[in-house]
Amino acid sequence: MSETLYNDKDQNSYSVDEQIEKVEESVIPIRFDDEPLHKDKRLRLLSLFSGCGGMDLGFEGHFIANKKSFAPNSPYIDHQMNDDNWVFLKKTQFQTVFANDILPEAEKAWTVYMSRFGYSENVYYNASIVELVKMHQQGADIFPKDIDVVTGGFPCQDFSVAGKRQGFNSQKDDWGKKRADDKPTEESRGKLYFWMKQVIDIVRPKVFIAENVKGLVNLGDVKDIIQKDFASADGNGYIVLSPQVLHAGNYGVPESRERVIFIGIRRDVLKAEALKALESDIVPDEYNPYPKPTHAGTIKDESLLPKVTTYDVLKDLDEPEDSRDESQKVYSKAKFLSNGSQGQIEIKLDGLGPTIRSEHHGNIEFRRLSAEHGGKHVDELKAGLKERRLTPRECALIQTFPPDYRFVIKKTSGNGYHVSSSGAYKIIGNAVPPVLAYHIAMRLQELWPKYFGDEN
Repeated sequence: MSETLYNDKDQNSYSVDEQIEKVEESVIPIRFDDEPLHKDKRLRLLSLFSGCGGMDLGFEGHFIANKKSFAPNSPYIDHQMNDDNWVFLKKTQFQTVFANDILPEAEKAWTVYMSRFGYSENVYYNASIVELVKMHQQGADIFPKDIDVVTGGFPCQDFSVAGKRQGFNSQKDDWGKKRADDKPTEESRGKLYFWMKQVIDIVRPKVFIAENVKGLVNLGDVKDIIQKDFASADGNGYIVLSPQVLHAGNYGVPESRERVIFIGIRRDVLKAEALKALESDIVPDEYNPYPKPTHAGTIKDESLLPKVTTYDVLKDLDEPEDSRDESQKVYSKAKFLSNGSQGQIEIKLDGLGPTIRSEHHGNIEFRRLSAEHGGKHVDELKAGLKERRLTPRECALIQTFPPDYRFVIKKTSGNGYHVSSSGAYKIIGNAVPPVLAYHIAMRLQELWPKYFGDEN
């Protein structure tokens, strides 16, 4: 199948590969921070544990998404691409002024893509949040002022169902390596949310949004402890709403991915009626910042849009050997596992894909004919389609990253990669699906005047 998208601004068609090459020629409209798309005030966002920017891109908007991720008449759509499978989303009011992560490949992918919005490399700090907070405490001017929103998906491996669920008891560092027993426990990976809370203390945003794996809510009183710790920021200055588990498949993402979302809102800047509503035992719908489901991913409701399937986002891709897109043609070719692990999972094209995980990136096989031939392995072999692992591009599309986001990035001189396929799998698997983040961002944007008034 062809790998074609279109730009309806000039009526020319380009493959995904050509779009990547022609970004500088405005296949995607390029906007800069000093040229806002609308007269509304830009809301300044500080992003922690940013990775390759799934949450940041969702809060930025202005990216390509599969048309089935949104209703045809959705107010979120800026315009329809000439290729009927894709739409271009509207810009939000949010502007990322700070991002950080410890992975250099995350920084590279983030800065390459986000540069189209006018962001420089100086926005992104390739450093641990622990070190950044310590530098601030020693007098360094690290964090920007006048922050409206802080977001952060604090490391979750130790809280996940798939992991060892060590949580607070973990003695691993940011890199997952065992720390000495005499090292301060608050600097361990399982307590990095504590450092996010310190950043909230420092910059005092109006709103913060923290994200983690669903498994966290089942770990005794861990959820309650984290909720109370976040609420204590700025001298108990925040209302932290009851965390909600959002299933990405219910928001137009073709993936079985569940995440728990904490949302905190600063008390002293809220309008009186908003404060009263948010402090209620049951928050009224008109003040609830959690977006309502849009798709019947896991919900049986005829009023919702049909779930987006993996076929919807993968159907236009060429096979790796036929593609010029580095993120599609360069993929892990390690042998499959035979112990019943994720390596033996079949990707069903007519349903939601499995959770794309950083630690299991390559252990997913992809069967092109699953939907068309009932998943019969013999049909695939007859067609010459061997079992193989998902490519970085396929993982990224399932996660709803736009098809022109570069993940496998070659060095411009010499051999090697700035971001290898291995690095790409890792940062994609760690990310929040941009379309899910976009729904969160747009819901918050809609409520902003109701919470804080038109002047804030």
